[in-house]
Amino acid sequence: MNIPAEIRQWLFAEFSSRLATVFETMAGERPRVEIEPVFEMPPADSALQWRQPFSGVAGAAWIAAAETGWTAIGGHLLRAAGIEENDAAILKSTYLEAISQALAGIATTMGSRLGREAVCALGEESSTAVIDAAWAVLHIQFGNASADITMGLEPLLVMALVASSQPDTSRAEIAEAAPVAGFNGPVNSKTFELLLDVELPVSVSFGRAQVALKDVLKLTTGSIVELNRSIHEPVEIIVNNCVIARGEVVVVEGNFGVRIHQVISRRERLRTLN
Repeated sequence: MNIPAEIRQWLFAEFSSRLATVFETMAGERPRVEIEPVFEMPPADSALQWRQPFSGVAGAAWIAAAETGWTAIGGHLLRAAGIEENDAAILKSTYLEAISQALAGIATTMGSRLGREAVCALGEESSTAVIDAAWAVLHIQFGNASADITMGLEPLLVMALVASSQPDTSRAEIAEAAPVAGFNGPVNSKTFELLLDVELPVSVSFGRAQVALKDVLKLTTGSIVELNRSIHEPVEIIVNNCVIARGEVVVVEGNFGVRIHQVISRRERLRTLN
């Protein structure tokens, strides 16, 4: 089996699926996305190239499109929100927002595969000719229109994911030494001891909602967004984008707090990364 080719195909397919979901969320219609076989160079008419690195992962992904492609996508998403817009800057911004959301999705998926957090770092437009990358073209059909964009994968990014598919004794030893749910006593691992003083961001999720872009644009002071969780359901405690526990909201000396009722298993934690 050609593992690098398998990883590339997986990333292309994952990005296509995430992009289709973004379209469906923003425009209320899921497009059909077809992936053309990998080739070595982006099309010569790729007027807009976006390079997206990921924190915690070497290499980067590239998204390239001709002007006809990104204006068609931006225009379609805006019209779905009831906005007729011909300004190139606004069309470009809308297109890049859709691309950024899809890239954030594959960052989460890569993190799940790597067993550690991976998020989008600061991306940027680039006019540099990309030579060392594997490319695939994505044919996007939405309504009566269509557009093509291309995705490129730098070798370092692919190989980082290839390495995650191989046995890693040191990672396995650390995972075995670490407690699965809560701290159950001393851990006989010097590596783990070094991590105990690392500070991690903790957040609490009361719920989520998916709102059409046209409804987001109507939000004003006093608007109410209904979440997908009732007042009787527990809230989620999230560390580094991973749900680790659930509990109830309490008040501690005038501040909000959470009383933990359940610390979830490692298997369930990995599922929450997707």
